Amino acid sequence: MADAQWSPGRRAADADEFLPVLDIIEPARQRRLTVLFRLLLLIPHFIVLVLLEIAAFFTVVFGWFAALVLGRLPGPVFRFLAATLAYRTRVAASGMLLVDSYPPFTLTQPPEHPVRIDVRPTRLNRLAVFFRLILVIPAAVVQSLVTSGWYALAILWWLITLILGRMPRPLFEATAATLRYEMRVSAYVSMLSPAYPKGFFGEDALSVPARHGRSATSPLVMSTAGKALLVLFLVLGLVGSITTSVTGASSDGTEYHTEP
Repeated sequence: MADAQWSPGRRAADADEFLPVLDIIEPARQRRLTVLFRLLLLIPHFIVLVLLEIAAFFTVVFGWFAALVLGRLPGPVFRFLAATLAYRTRVAASGMLLVDSYPPFTLTQPPEHPVRIDVRPTRLNRLAVFFRLILVIPAAVVQSLVTSGWYALAILWWLITLILGRMPRPLFEATAATLRYEMRVSAYVSMLSPAYPKGFFGEDALSVPARHGRSATSPLVMSTAGKALLVLFLVLGLVGSITTSVTGASSDGTEYHTEP
Protein backbone atom coordinates (compact mmCIF):
# COMPACT_ATOMS: atom_id res chain seq x y z
CA MET A 1 0.00 0.00 0.00
CA ALA A 2 0.95 3.66 -0.23
CA ASP A 3 3.04 4.89 2.64
CA ALA A 4 2.99 8.21 4.47
CA GLN A 5 6.28 9.38 3.03
CA TRP A 6 4.84 10.21 -0.33
CA SER A 7 1.13 10.47 0.48
CA PRO A 8 1.31 12.51 3.68
CA GLY A 9 -2.22 13.85 3.79
CA ARG A 10 -3.29 17.45 3.83
CA ARG A 11 -1.10 20.11 5.34
CA ALA A 12 -2.40 23.28 6.89
CA ALA A 13 -0.62 25.49 4.40
CA ASP A 14 -1.89 23.60 1.34
CA ALA A 15 -4.52 25.00 -0.94
CA ASP A 16 -7.79 23.09 -1.14
CA GLU A 17 -6.88 21.90 -4.61
CA PHE A 18 -3.35 20.61 -4.29
CA LEU A 19 -1.93 19.66 -7.68
CA PRO A 20 -0.32 16.19 -7.71
CA VAL A 21 3.46 16.44 -7.94
CA LEU A 22 5.78 14.32 -10.06
CA ASP A 23 9.25 14.22 -8.56
CA ILE A 24 12.00 12.74 -10.76
CA ILE A 25 15.73 12.87 -10.08
CA GLU A 26 17.36 13.23 -13.48
CA PRO A 27 20.18 10.71 -14.02
CA ALA A 28 23.51 12.12 -15.16
CA ARG A 29 24.11 9.05 -17.31
CA GLN A 30 22.19 5.93 -18.26
CA ARG A 31 23.58 2.49 -18.90
CA ARG A 32 23.33 1.85 -22.63
CA LEU A 33 22.70 -1.86 -22.09
CA THR A 34 19.59 -1.19 -19.99
CA VAL A 35 18.42 1.41 -22.52
CA LEU A 36 18.86 -1.11 -25.34
CA PHE A 37 16.68 -3.74 -23.64
CA ARG A 38 14.40 -1.37 -21.69
CA LEU A 39 11.02 -2.61 -22.94
CA LEU A 40 12.01 -6.26 -22.62
CA LEU A 41 13.13 -5.68 -19.05
CA LEU A 42 9.80 -4.05 -18.21
CA ILE A 43 7.60 -6.91 -19.48
CA PRO A 44 7.09 -8.38 -15.96
CA HIS A 45 5.90 -4.94 -14.79
CA PHE A 46 3.47 -4.68 -17.71
CA ILE A 47 1.91 -7.98 -16.62
CA VAL A 48 1.58 -6.76 -13.02
CA LEU A 49 0.08 -3.49 -14.28
CA VAL A 50 -2.65 -5.31 -16.20
CA LEU A 51 -3.77 -6.99 -12.98
CA LEU A 52 -3.50 -3.77 -10.99
CA GLU A 53 -5.49 -1.80 -13.57
CA ILE A 54 -8.32 -4.35 -13.43
CA ALA A 55 -8.46 -4.04 -9.64
CA ALA A 56 -8.13 -0.24 -9.87
CA PHE A 57 -11.08 -0.01 -12.28
CA PHE A 58 -13.48 -1.67 -9.85
CA THR A 59 -11.98 0.32 -6.97
CA VAL A 60 -12.61 3.58 -8.85
CA VAL A 61 -16.23 2.59 -9.49
CA PHE A 62 -16.72 1.86 -5.79
CA GLY A 63 -14.83 5.05 -4.88
CA TRP A 64 -17.08 7.12 -7.15
CA PHE A 65 -20.21 6.03 -5.28
CA ALA A 66 -18.46 6.45 -1.93
CA ALA A 67 -17.25 9.95 -2.84
CA LEU A 68 -20.77 10.99 -3.83
CA VAL A 69 -21.99 9.97 -0.38
CA LEU A 70 -19.00 10.98 1.79
CA GLY A 71 -17.54 13.87 -0.21
CA ARG A 72 -14.16 12.10 -0.15
CA LEU A 73 -12.54 8.78 -0.94
CA PRO A 74 -12.44 6.25 1.90
CA GLY A 75 -8.91 5.85 3.26
CA PRO A 76 -8.23 2.31 1.97
CA VAL A 77 -9.56 3.26 -1.49
CA PHE A 78 -7.38 6.35 -1.63
CA ARG A 79 -4.28 4.45 -0.52
CA PHE A 80 -4.73 1.66 -3.07
CA LEU A 81 -5.44 4.01 -5.98
CA ALA A 82 -2.55 6.27 -5.00
CA ALA A 83 -0.20 3.30 -4.77
CA THR A 84 -1.37 2.03 -8.17
CA LEU A 85 -0.86 5.46 -9.71
CA ALA A 86 2.65 5.65 -8.25
CA TYR A 87 3.50 2.15 -9.51
CA ARG A 88 2.20 3.00 -12.99
CA THR A 89 4.16 6.26 -13.00
CA ARG A 90 7.41 4.56 -11.96
CA VAL A 91 7.05 2.00 -14.76
CA ALA A 92 6.13 4.69 -17.30
CA ALA A 93 9.11 6.84 -16.29
CA SER A 94 11.40 3.89 -16.91
CA GLY A 95 9.72 3.04 -20.21
CA MET A 96 9.99 6.65 -21.39
CA LEU A 97 13.72 6.64 -20.53
CA LEU A 98 13.47 9.32 -17.85
CA VAL A 99 15.35 7.19 -15.32
CA ASP A 100 17.80 4.31 -15.40
CA SER A 101 16.73 2.67 -12.13
CA TYR A 102 14.61 -0.46 -12.47
CA PRO A 103 11.15 -0.06 -10.86
CA PRO A 104 10.69 -2.17 -7.73
CA PHE A 105 7.87 -4.72 -7.50
CA THR A 106 6.10 -3.00 -4.64
CA LEU A 107 3.15 -0.73 -4.00
CA THR A 108 5.07 1.13 -1.32
CA GLN A 109 7.37 4.00 -2.23
CA PRO A 110 11.06 3.06 -1.91
CA PRO A 111 12.78 6.14 -0.46
CA GLU A 112 15.82 5.69 -2.71
CA HIS A 113 13.91 5.40 -5.99
CA PRO A 114 14.29 8.48 -8.26
CA VAL A 115 10.57 8.64 -9.18
CA ARG A 116 8.00 9.77 -6.64
CA ILE A 117 4.53 11.27 -6.74
CA ASP A 118 2.78 13.34 -4.12
CA VAL A 119 -1.00 13.06 -3.84
CA ARG A 120 -2.88 14.14 -0.74
CA PRO A 121 -6.34 13.13 0.50
CA THR A 122 -8.78 16.01 0.59
CA ARG A 123 -12.46 16.82 0.37
CA LEU A 124 -14.15 16.38 -3.00
CA ASN A 125 -16.92 18.42 -4.58
CA ARG A 126 -19.79 15.98 -5.05
CA LEU A 127 -21.07 17.73 -8.18
CA ALA A 128 -17.61 17.58 -9.76
CA VAL A 129 -17.38 13.90 -8.80
CA PHE A 130 -20.76 13.19 -10.41
CA PHE A 131 -19.71 14.77 -13.72
CA ARG A 132 -16.05 13.72 -13.49
CA LEU A 133 -15.93 11.77 -16.77
CA ILE A 134 -17.47 14.67 -18.68
CA LEU A 135 -15.33 17.35 -17.06
CA VAL A 136 -12.08 15.50 -17.78
CA ILE A 137 -12.70 15.24 -21.56
CA PRO A 138 -10.69 18.37 -22.61
CA ALA A 139 -7.70 17.40 -20.46
CA ALA A 140 -7.95 13.77 -21.57
CA VAL A 141 -7.88 14.85 -25.23
CA VAL A 142 -4.72 16.91 -24.66
CA GLN A 143 -3.13 14.08 -22.70
CA SER A 144 -3.97 11.54 -25.41
CA LEU A 145 -2.55 13.75 -28.18
CA VAL A 146 0.71 14.60 -26.40
CA THR A 147 1.31 11.00 -25.32
CA SER A 148 0.59 9.71 -28.83
CA GLY A 149 2.94 12.33 -30.24
CA TRP A 150 5.74 11.24 -27.92
CA TYR A 151 5.31 7.59 -28.86
CA ALA A 152 5.16 8.46 -32.58
CA LEU A 153 8.88 9.23 -32.38
CA ALA A 154 9.71 6.88 -29.52
CA ILE A 155 12.30 5.03 -31.60
CA LEU A 156 14.10 8.31 -32.27
CA TRP A 157 14.15 9.22 -28.55
CA TRP A 158 15.41 5.68 -27.79
CA LEU A 159 18.22 6.00 -30.36
CA ILE A 160 19.27 9.41 -29.05
CA THR A 161 19.42 8.15 -25.47
CA LEU A 162 21.21 4.98 -26.53
CA ILE A 163 23.88 6.87 -28.49
CA LEU A 164 24.46 9.64 -25.95
CA GLY A 165 24.01 7.53 -22.84
CA ARG A 166 21.57 10.14 -21.55
CA MET A 167 18.46 12.03 -22.55
CA PRO A 168 19.18 15.61 -23.70
CA ARG A 169 17.82 18.15 -21.23
CA PRO A 170 15.08 19.65 -23.50
CA LEU A 171 13.85 16.15 -24.34
CA PHE A 172 13.91 15.20 -20.65
CA GLU A 173 11.83 18.28 -19.81
CA ALA A 174 9.23 17.60 -22.53
CA THR A 175 9.02 13.90 -21.65
CA ALA A 176 8.66 14.64 -17.94
CA ALA A 177 5.94 17.20 -18.71
CA THR A 178 4.11 14.59 -20.79
CA LEU A 179 4.27 12.02 -18.01
CA ARG A 180 3.33 14.55 -15.32
CA TYR A 181 0.25 15.67 -17.22
CA GLU A 182 -0.77 12.04 -17.77
CA MET A 183 -0.33 11.39 -14.05
CA ARG A 184 -2.45 14.43 -13.15
CA VAL A 185 -5.24 13.40 -15.53
CA SER A 186 -5.23 9.91 -14.01
CA ALA A 187 -5.28 11.36 -10.48
CA TYR A 188 -8.26 13.56 -11.40
CA VAL A 189 -10.21 10.72 -13.04
CA SER A 190 -9.62 8.40 -10.09
CA MET A 191 -10.65 11.18 -7.65
CA LEU A 192 -7.27 11.27 -5.95
CA SER A 193 -7.26 15.01 -6.54
CA PRO A 194 -10.01 17.62 -6.93
CA ALA A 195 -7.62 19.86 -8.90
CA TYR A 196 -8.24 19.97 -12.64
CA PRO A 197 -5.07 18.96 -14.57
CA LYS A 198 -2.96 22.03 -15.35
CA GLY A 199 0.66 23.10 -15.58
CA PHE A 200 1.08 21.47 -18.98
CA PHE A 201 4.06 23.68 -19.88
CA GLY A 202 5.60 23.51 -16.44
CA GLU A 203 5.95 26.22 -13.82
CA ASP A 204 6.67 29.87 -14.46
CA ALA A 205 10.33 30.44 -13.62
CA LEU A 206 9.52 33.82 -12.05
CA SER A 207 7.10 32.21 -9.57
CA VAL A 208 9.51 29.52 -8.40
CA PRO A 209 11.41 30.21 -5.14
CA ALA A 210 15.19 30.34 -5.31
CA ARG A 211 15.43 27.14 -3.25
CA HIS A 212 14.40 24.24 -5.47
CA GLY A 213 13.13 20.81 -4.51
CA ARG A 214 15.05 17.58 -4.60
CA SER A 215 14.70 17.01 -8.34
CA ALA A 216 14.53 18.37 -11.87
CA THR A 217 10.74 18.19 -12.01
CA SER A 218 9.76 19.61 -8.64
CA PRO A 219 9.29 22.32 -9.76
CA LEU A 220 9.33 21.67 -13.50
CA VAL A 221 10.70 24.82 -15.14
CA MET A 222 10.95 24.22 -18.87
CA SER A 223 13.30 25.78 -21.38
CA THR A 224 12.10 27.18 -24.70
CA ALA A 225 13.43 24.09 -26.47
CA GLY A 226 11.56 21.83 -24.05
CA LYS A 227 8.29 23.67 -24.65
CA ALA A 228 8.87 23.49 -28.41
CA LEU A 229 9.26 19.72 -28.18
CA LEU A 230 6.07 19.51 -26.15
CA VAL A 231 4.25 21.43 -28.90
CA LEU A 232 5.78 19.02 -31.42
CA PHE A 233 4.34 16.08 -29.47
CA LEU A 234 0.91 17.71 -29.60
CA VAL A 235 1.13 18.38 -33.33
CA LEU A 236 2.29 14.83 -34.07
CA GLY A 237 -0.53 13.43 -31.95
CA LEU A 238 -3.08 15.63 -33.72
CA VAL A 239 -1.77 14.70 -37.17
CA GLY A 240 -1.83 11.02 -36.25
CA SER A 241 -5.40 11.31 -34.94
CA ILE A 242 -6.61 13.09 -38.09
CA THR A 243 -4.81 10.61 -40.33
CA THR A 244 -6.36 7.67 -38.49
CA SER A 245 -9.84 9.23 -38.72
CA VAL A 246 -9.51 9.98 -42.45
CA THR A 247 -8.12 6.52 -43.19
CA GLY A 248 -10.91 4.91 -41.20
CA ALA A 249 -13.56 6.98 -42.98
CA SER A 250 -12.07 6.14 -46.39
CA SER A 251 -12.03 2.43 -45.56
CA ASP A 252 -15.67 2.52 -44.44
CA GLY A 253 -16.66 4.31 -47.65
CA THR A 254 -14.82 1.81 -49.82
CA GLU A 255 -16.42 -1.11 -48.07
CA TYR A 256 -19.85 0.50 -48.47
CA HIS A 257 -19.50 1.01 -52.24
CA THR A 258 -18.15 -2.48 -52.88
CA GLU A 259 -21.06 -4.21 -51.24
CA PRO A 260 -23.18 -6.19 -53.77
